[in-house]
Amino acid sequence: MTVILEGMEDRPFIPTEYVVRLARTPWERAGYHALRREVFCTEQQVFADDDRDAIDAVAIPIIAACCMAGMPDRVVGVVRIHEAEPGVWRGSRLAVHEDHRKLGRIGAELIRMAVSTAHGLGATRFLAQVQEQNVLFFRRLHWKSLGAMTLHGLPHHDMQADLSRYPAHGQDQTWLLRPQPRNRQVA
Repeated sequence: MTVILEGMEDRPFIPTEYVVRLARTPWERAGYHALRREVFCTEQQVFADDDRDAIDAVAIPIIAACCMAGMPDRVVGVVRIHEAEPGVWRGSRLAVHEDHRKLGRIGAELIRMAVSTAHGLGATRFLAQVQEQNVLFFRRLHWKSLGAMTLHGLPHHDMQADLSRYPAHGQDQTWLLRPQPRNRQVA
């Protein structure tokens, strides 16, 4: 006997926990690139078929993966970091799967992992080119705008993280994150 609860069939699966860490396995790297394509090519249409570029050859990929029975199962958040020049690191291609954006903290934890990892690798500055609609979010995470710009035909801000707010750590760090849905208040 199958019982279908009304409205339940349209609800996405919400895991009880996520891991945030550097991509370690082939499936994590494949999921990292697949999510970037989904967000930047299909959803936002910033790129035509693939968003990979020369930075990918030197970048460190970072993922957030939802867990099933305590094991990472599917990549639902990504960001990459690279050293642009000695001491100056950059983050880019931050993306969270649409079904996991309203759970809170996934994007923030990816940013924290990115900046803290770069800080541990010797960053004296950490920068990112942030889409304009995300500038306030980054400001809340202790970033400042260095100025507006246009990138890929879209308004962005070049932004800098306050490294004093992001303690340095090693590349083997893994964070466990339990989702906490945001309660949005309408003004």
